[in-house]
Amino acid sequence: MSDSKPAQLADFSLPDPARFAQNLAKLAEQAAVLAQTLSAHPEASKLEAETQIIPMAQVSKTLGDVWQAQMADPKRFMEKQNHLWAQYTEVWNRSWARAMGMPVEPVVEPSRSDKRFKDKDWVENTVYDFIKQVYLISTKWALDLVNSAEGLDEHTKQKARFYVENIANALSPTNSVLLNPQVLRTTLATSGENLLRGLEKFQQDLNQVQGRLRISQVDGSTFKLGENIATTPGKVVFRNELFELIQYSPQVARTYETPLLIVPPWINKYYILDLTPQKSYVKWCVENGLTVFIISWVNADEKLGRKSFSDYMREGILTAIDAVQKATGAPKVNTVGFCIGGSLLASTMGYLTAKGDDRINSATFFTTQVDFEKAGDLLVYVDEEQVKWIEDRMQDKGYLPGNRMADAFNLLRSNDLIWSYVVNNYLLGKDPAPFDLLYWNSDSTRMPAGVHSFYLRECYLENKLSHGKLVLDNVRIDLRKVKAPIYNLAAKDDHIAPLPSVFRLGKYFGGETTLVVSGSGHIAGVVNPPAANKYQYWTDGKSSSSHSEWLKTATEHAGSWWPHWLEWVTARSGDKIAAPAPGDGALPVICDAPGEYVRVSGIT
Repeated sequence: MSDSKPAQLADFSLPDPARFAQNLAKLAEQAAVLAQTLSAHPEASKLEAETQIIPMAQVSKTLGDVWQAQMADPKRFMEKQNHLWAQYTEVWNRSWARAMGMPVEPVVEPSRSDKRFKDKDWVENTVYDFIKQVYLISTKWALDLVNSAEGLDEHTKQKARFYVENIANALSPTNSVLLNPQVLRTTLATSGENLLRGLEKFQQDLNQVQGRLRISQVDGSTFKLGENIATTPGKVVFRNELFELIQYSPQVARTYETPLLIVPPWINKYYILDLTPQKSYVKWCVENGLTVFIISWVNADEKLGRKSFSDYMREGILTAIDAVQKATGAPKVNTVGFCIGGSLLASTMGYLTAKGDDRINSATFFTTQVDFEKAGDLLVYVDEEQVKWIEDRMQDKGYLPGNRMADAFNLLRSNDLIWSYVVNNYLLGKDPAPFDLLYWNSDSTRMPAGVHSFYLRECYLENKLSHGKLVLDNVRIDLRKVKAPIYNLAAKDDHIAPLPSVFRLGKYFGGETTLVVSGSGHIAGVVNPPAANKYQYWTDGKSSSSHSEWLKTATEHAGSWWPHWLEWVTARSGDKIAAPAPGDGALPVICDAPGEYVRVSGIT
């Protein structure tokens, strides 16, 4: 029940009108200079057009299809409009009743996960409560138009929902100085200095990428590679044009004889698995007696534009396996594949099996898809028209800029990853927090055109890997023939590689699969050190028919899944031997970890 409060801005005051007026004048002057600077650089608008995530024609066409579907039944559409106005009227009437001191229930409330309306005035102040409810009702109505549009296929509806949600997020009252009570209070209390600071931050962000706005999500000055992030001791022992191979220095005298090779996604940098020492999966593995190697993919440039998925298999994973064996003398390796790195690892295992090569002793997959039918939110970017549009934009440079990929992922959670920073940085004038995970997230990588196009078409569009139709180096990949043991980690709240999709991985391999579901999402579900004592994980579900049925019968465990995996992988890692150090084997040390490739920026 809402508390009664008069419909006035009683909590807002202006302590220094003269100073406020001076700051507004400065703000107008600086804004005019900024506008003049932008108008003098038309290449900025050209760059913006070249680096769009979604073709605007696609947005217009999709929303136009929804409109036409609704107009096919004008009577039903009129009923929806009448219902909308009835809700507006109900909010108005209840707001007046509340202003008169009567206890009333809100017509609509934000979801518990919606952080935008946490300020007390969104509930206690009648005016802001009214604005909030009108916005939520309007958003729900627009989404209902999409969901109730008859005759549209599900992919079109999924895209339309995505577009409507992002438009609604952009138009939220929380993004306005006057309509956001926290921003208005701050503006009045500081006499507008928050807006001056915000404009300075906007100008700084605008200058990061040749005049294209890149919103800062983190205070990047706090983190230094090799100093307080990606600090696990190790050496680069191999390098080619696609990757550097890092071998980590042992932390115990004796380690398991079968080494561990980690294949991270090239869509991000590898050190998500070696963040701060408290969160480092790599450090934890080394401390627990594993000899660990990790691939640090190159940040692709024009020269690598024609590299193929087969090249990344042959010159990437297969070459890395050769290098690990030279460094350790081990006949076999255990492997870990993360996300798209896992998709490549699965394909490589199919290739090796077809060649009669059994050097991969086991595989652990972190939030990996081999069946893309239920690939979730990312499907909004994948259809023939959009893939062709992306290919055309990769053609000149030979790669997809890292900021394009970052923007694509940010749009999937735009309230959290875009608009919250607009409010914090530009309206409140605050610095973003120094958060290691967001530092990594903002450290973009470029996608080589040939590899990215192949992945979108062969996996997302045509789903060939799961159907046994993917061909690499003239070899058809049949995962059913792969008999190596699999540890399949899915994340319960993953929106990048959704649980229903990752759940399916095991049914395509021919050997034993151990399924584990972690709490949280795509990253936090993986990077969850035991000392943090966060989240939970599930094991030993009895049903293989669906992920929901599996979870109903699974055993829930508190905390991190890492110890469960360690028991699984060490049982498949042989005896203990004298720990091999970087440089002891046939591969000489090239440089210290984290290496050189990881330091290359990919934002342009």
